[in-house]
Amino acid sequence: MAFIDYYKVLEIDKSATEADIKKAYRKLARKYHPDLNPNDKEAERKFKELNEANEVLSNPENRKKYDQYGENWQHGEEYEKARQQQQHYQNDGGQRGGFGGFSGGGDYSDFFESMFGGGASRGRGRTAAFKGQDFNAELHLDLKDVYTTHKRTLTINGKNIRLTIPAGVENGQIIKIPGQGGEGANGGPKGDLYLTFNIENHTNFKLDKHNLYTTVNLDLYTAILGGEIMANTFDGKVKLTVKPGTQNGTKVKLKGKGFPVYKKEGEFGDLYISYQIILPTNLTEKEKELFTELAKLRTL
Repeated sequence: MAFIDYYKVLEIDKSATEADIKKAYRKLARKYHPDLNPNDKEAERKFKELNEANEVLSNPENRKKYDQYGENWQHGEEYEKARQQQQHYQNDGGQRGGFGGFSGGGDYSDFFESMFGGGASRGRGRTAAFKGQDFNAELHLDLKDVYTTHKRTLTINGKNIRLTIPAGVENGQIIKIPGQGGEGANGGPKGDLYLTFNIENHTNFKLDKHNLYTTVNLDLYTAILGGEIMANTFDGKVKLTVKPGTQNGTKVKLKGKGFPVYKKEGEFGDLYISYQIILPTNLTEKEKELFTELAKLRTL
């Protein structure tokens, strides 16, 4: 019968602490638990190996023996028998035969049975409770959808889940929804749902953090003479006053007219508008004459 590397089974190294062993066992046991992998023989085999490795490495006395003999366990067993026999005489009928509280029987490997003198250990017969499987899902939304907080019903694995989507949620953001995953095993809690937001922008606004950026066309005459225009914001129109002599690319800031800040009710970024001056085309002869006169005046 072959030596079994219990450290390799639990995917840990020999310097692992008791906490490391417990964490590794729970992680892998959950992954290969028969209740979560029905009719999967390979998962069942791995689960048994994990239980066996945990029985040894989580018990300091058993781990010490395992570490001491390792691949030389066959010879170590002979030494162990001699040591126990000597201890028996010294203690006048003390403990014999079993090491670490193991008693016979069970579905452990031959290596385990031979090295530890039995099959059942402390805590054997108890079936650990495991948290249910976590679910992962993507929700595709438009930027307009997350400008305000709203409710939405999702269908995941045949189950309807009603949730509130907060305003300002960001593209790629992941929200955890507790208890909306798979059923737990052996009375364990339900898993969680991790929802990733995929937000597409089909608007004329560019979003950077909480600030919005857009471009507004400005005719030449308003740019030169000044005036008032109507401009689009994300949630409606506003009237803007344009100063005389406004240059192409001039930016104006509208405070608080940007995007909502996630989970900060009433807090918004700013809106930055860049003016793009549009030159007139298809000029009439009269217009050309007037521009020519204007050009002459500017050179005087």
